Amino acid sequence: MALKHPLTVFLLLIASWAHLALAQPYPRIENLSKVDLTYMEQQRNDLRAIAATNLGRQFSGQRERDIALLQNMLEQGLVGPDQVSEMQAMGIMMGDLLAAEFDMNWVVYTDQAGRSRALRYQDSDFFLYPVTMISRRRTAGDMTAVSGIYERAARLVKANTPARPFQ
Repeated sequence: MALKHPLTVFLLLIASWAHLALAQPYPRIENLSKVDLTYMEQQRNDLRAIAATNLGRQFSGQRERDIALLQNMLEQGLVGPDQVSEMQAMGIMMGDLLAAEFDMNWVVYTDQAGRSRALRYQDSDFFLYPVTMISRRRTAGDMTAVSGIYERAARLVKANTPARPFQ
């Protein structure tokens, strides 16, 4: 009989912890985990290998050059709409360019819809989701050029963040 009481207390504690975990407010913003960092770097490396092997070119971190390389990879059919991982790797590469240009950083954004890797402007509430910007369009048959996708994202950043001095 004495065993039932501690077990009941234990079960009530577990139930209350589960309730608290489920009741966490959304959205939750976290740093990328080691798994995220490793996965994203592997995606970048996979895309670098495709570019080097098939086009003899490398990503440089220079916006115009890298956007042209991403576009070339699409036009050459090196990455197709059915290659979700590679398409998302293209979004990561484009996101890296946006992050560098606009002082943004990669985070994990979790809300009721799920968990996403996003770019956040400093500590603001402004987020971009470049990982899927190219893949969603291509899988839907939208052939918008990578430069157009980038420019649209850049306009969103400029419209939602303070003006940067000397630009």
